[in-house]
Amino acid sequence: MDSCDRKFLKVDTASRQDEILLISRIAEQDQTALSLLYDRYSRIIYAIAYRILNSAEESEEIVLDVFTQVWRIAKNYNSQKARVDTWLFMLTRSRALDRLRSYARLDKAVAVSEDAIMMQPHTDSPEEDVLIRERRSYVEACLSEIPDEQRLVLELAYFGGLSHSEISAKTGISLGTVKTRIRLGLKKLRELIGDEWSSF
Repeated sequence: MDSCDRKFLKVDTASRQDEILLISRIAEQDQTALSLLYDRYSRIIYAIAYRILNSAEESEEIVLDVFTQVWRIAKNYNSQKARVDTWLFMLTRSRALDRLRSYARLDKAVAVSEDAIMMQPHTDSPEEDVLIRERRSYVEACLSEIPDEQRLVLELAYFGGLSHSEISAKTGISLGTVKTRIRLGLKKLRELIGDEWSSF
């Protein structure tokens, strides 16, 4: 081994020890350490997720999911079993593949939402039935302008009658993401409906 190789090995070993220390600090709920680890690995984690999912939004969510998981389970990290970067990449791959597997469940959920949106309520008043159908058609038209991932959870919640937890279980999307998409979807829907919102 020449002097250049020894120098590289020394730097690499120091870097690994530094990362192990960061994980130890994260295990003690040190947010600064988490930020340092994020700055060091967020881009490559995004790149790994993107290669699997081919979606910028999904990959960004995977990055957040991975570092949220690191924050929760840092105390379980074992430096004897894997380097920090290897551990992070394994978490990333696992999360991304879980997301891919959820797509099959998502397809079924879309079918449920489409069935639900076709269901029409009936009252004892023909005039009220017409008004309800008109409002529903108007909402459906506005929903078509909302991003698909937000539209799906809104349809499952308000037309399918599912709770946030049920939507999460049916689609494989995390509960936090379901809540975020519903909130963003409702905000967009209000903007599209405008002054008519108060009558719904």
